[in-house]
Amino acid sequence: MKRCQFRAQMNADTDIKLFLEHSEPSLQELMAQNGVSRLSLFQWDSQLFVYYECPGDCPAADPNMLFADAAAVLQVWPGGAEGRRWAPMADIFHYQAPSEGSPWRTPQGNSAPYGRLARLQPDMISSYIFYHYQYQEEKPGDGCKYGIISLHEDLMFFYSEKPGLVEKAPYRGKLSTANTPADWGALMDPHFVKWPDSRPWLDIPLVLHAEIE
Repeated sequence: MKRCQFRAQMNADTDIKLFLEHSEPSLQELMAQNGVSRLSLFQWDSQLFVYYECPGDCPAADPNMLFADAAAVLQVWPGGAEGRRWAPMADIFHYQAPSEGSPWRTPQGNSAPYGRLARLQPDMISSYIFYHYQYQEEKPGDGCKYGIISLHEDLMFFYSEKPGLVEKAPYRGKLSTANTPADWGALMDPHFVKWPDSRPWLDIPLVLHAEIE
């Protein structure tokens, strides 16, 4: 199982949901062709954030293949391959990782996706990653099984699902220490560039969600 997160920038006044509804072949057909079982697309202003899952040992699907017609409405993102429109976001924290021999999706584990964004103080990115790696490996399975935070530049995208499925991880973390601070909220607060309403995390709307059996 591979979990993928990408970020893209749309042209002004683009209705991405309407655009995708009229694309041929359909997103579901392209998901099936590229081995993607579950996909959620979120929007914040003119930016898009996508999360999807690729079961098995096949290479992770390319978002340019999944959104083949979207090049017409997406801006080129600097860096990477020529004409790149989707910037990969790095997994910096997950409550649980897919484990060989243990089912990732169950009938009880398919709940509604939601997304959030946060901005980090540039000089505290390494601190945020350090504490989250420590937490991740000391307490695997401590939150929603599908919760994952990805980072691109100083912007973080948090994908999760409601109601959250919390279950014991089928593996031991890579750390045997117990150094995760108890007052997590107070520790994390200085890391954020707050939104105008003073919250560290901003809920963003789901544009579409698709699943393939």
